[in-house]
Amino acid sequence: MNVLDAIPELEITEAVDRIAETLLSQAALPPTAKLDALHIAIAAIGGMDYLLTWNCTHIANPSLRHPISLTIQAFGYESPIICTPLELLEA
Repeated sequence: MNVLDAIPELEITEAVDRIAETLLSQAALPPTAKLDALHIAIAAIGGMDYLLTWNCTHIANPSLRHPISLTIQAFGYESPIICTPLELLEA
């Protein structure tokens, strides 16, 4: 647990909320995917290079990756590479 103390905690800010709401309204994420949208927005604003997930329904869905990336870029942030752990290992 002491190792975790050195890892910064990413916060839900107004900017995170704005991006998440836009992901829900413009990037084809359904209203039930609010937590997924927040997860994506936090990773983007937090400057994460990768967002690893097994959630292929809303986050690592190949048909949603491009709209998600465009939405994040429209806010001036770099989109993390969204993939499953297996996809990362195959790269």
